[in-house]
Amino acid sequence: MSNAITADATSNSVMHTLVEQTPGAPKEGHLVEGTVSAIGRARVYVDLHPFGTGLIYGREYMNARDILRKVSVGDTIGAKVVTPENEDGYIELSLKEARQALIWADAEEAVKRGTVMSLPVKEANKGGLIIEWQGIQGFLPASQLSSDNYPRVSDGDKDKILTALNGLVGKFLSVIMITADQKEHKLIFSEKGLQEKEEKEEKVGRYQVGEILDGEVTGAVDFGIFVKIEQGLEGLVHISELDWGLVENTRSLYKVGDKVKVKVIEVKDDKISLSIKQLKENPWVEAGRTFKKDHVVDAVVIKYNKHGALASIQEGVAGLVHVSDFENEAALRAALSLGNVYKFKITLFEPNEQRMTLSYKDANQK
Repeated sequence: MSNAITADATSNSVMHTLVEQTPGAPKEGHLVEGTVSAIGRARVYVDLHPFGTGLIYGREYMNARDILRKVSVGDTIGAKVVTPENEDGYIELSLKEARQALIWADAEEAVKRGTVMSLPVKEANKGGLIIEWQGIQGFLPASQLSSDNYPRVSDGDKDKILTALNGLVGKFLSVIMITADQKEHKLIFSEKGLQEKEEKEEKVGRYQVGEILDGEVTGAVDFGIFVKIEQGLEGLVHISELDWGLVENTRSLYKVGDKVKVKVIEVKDDKISLSIKQLKENPWVEAGRTFKKDHVVDAVVIKYNKHGALASIQEGVAGLVHVSDFENEAALRAALSLGNVYKFKITLFEPNEQRMTLSYKDANQK
């Protein structure tokens, strides 16, 4: 066998990731990988170079004997450290616990990605359905069922609800995982969440990149604004797509309820990205016709940053005045006050790339 072997032999990439996140000598609970160096009676030795030899034996061997029967010397194997050093100097390992760690890592990834799963309903109770995933029982609350499967019981009788839910036992449902809590050993599924996601994807799929839409601002945050383009569907205008000029405070530009025109710049899954600045003329185009490298220009200082200061030669067109033009940052700030206009020499000008650098020293040499 050439692949790394875990409890189900399907989560190699997850195992590698978890091992890489565990630097240094292995400690209790760490996931490790090594090469099988010897197989004895009800025990397997694993070379964990440079830390020593790992050992799977006793109860841990019995828990994983079905897998270990398929192991050969030279195979790469993944396991979890139970004891960093036993009385004989071996690092005691567990395949069963490694399997659990990998399963919960998979579960957390499934929650993050909104992975759609088709799983059978095992049991029903008055609160919802029991669903099994990779040997772990999870719960799908009745409130998270889709409208097609939600029990329609007019008087709310719990026995009638249970009867309706029992009708789903044995059926496969398309669900997403919304909670994975290893400490509480809890998995929560939702069919309703999938339905809402699919409905949103269907709405988003009706739009094309390049479309110009009317919208209404529903929220302003540090990284942009949210714009409603139809009932139940909002898009994000990232701060970098609000204006060609420098935007430091989105809330100073837009308020909830403002009507805006937006351009669709990306459609992906259930998300839509929008732009306001792309509906305005790009000021760098005009600047490219007016200014050239080595021109001496008047520019207003609009911001300090870790590299120096930004100065604008016209609305929406700004360049960096590097701190190296001065003795130090304090000297730069003493010479260049925010809001004031100074003469600068353009030392780099690439309007197509929207890049420009300015020199205060070169423009003010005497």
